[in-house]
Amino acid sequence: MQERIANYCKRLKLSKNVSEIYKDIQATNYEEFLCKLLELEVNHRNITKIERSIKLASFPVIRTFEDYSFQEITLPSSLREEELKELKFIIEKKNLILYGGVGTGKTHMACALGLNACNEGKNVKFYRTSTLVNQLSEAKKKGNLSSFLKRFEKLDLLILDEWGYVPLDREGAQLIFQIISDCYERYSIILTTNLEFSRWVSILYDENMTAALIDRLVHHSHLVLFNGSSKRLKESGLG
Repeated sequence: MQERIANYCKRLKLSKNVSEIYKDIQATNYEEFLCKLLELEVNHRNITKIERSIKLASFPVIRTFEDYSFQEITLPSSLREEELKELKFIIEKKNLILYGGVGTGKTHMACALGLNACNEGKNVKFYRTSTLVNQLSEAKKKGNLSSFLKRFEKLDLLILDEWGYVPLDREGAQLIFQIISDCYERYSIILTTNLEFSRWVSILYDENMTAALIDRLVHHSHLVLFNGSSKRLKESGLG
């Protein structure tokens, strides 16, 4: 009987979870039993989907807002802390630019927001900016750029970490410009940087392209300022 149930689950594309949990369901009638069984299957699928989304997001480390301090962070008047955590900016297809010094918690916030988005069933992808540029360049060399770009079409949130830490070559600048242009008003970007806008031309080299890129990013965006000193330096006892 157990084998037949497992086989039917497979044919109906139900999870193995169904054939394992039905014996533990307590119900007073068939209707209640079926309702509880289906509820457990739905919950299992939701958990599996979230776990898959988190894995596909490729976060460097899993971060949450537990014990996260906003004390040295300045949010714009257009965005309250709770609205930020509840991902209002994604619903509105707006961007976040997280600006501040090294080690001030920008990547932590970006990853925590990305995790919240995954838990809400949204499609998220995290990249170090230099890594993304390298992958774009490699895809172009191999003639796979179009297929590589397709992975961005279903995103709700793209996280570009360490923007401006490494200067880009001309081709890399053009490719990253294409990514940002394609996402304009379609999905949200979180960009972390310690480089003020006036210095972006130093990594993109082209004034017109820099101006166009900044225009697309900031047109629908919130600027979050990280005013503190390096948390990592403080924790080391040297700060």
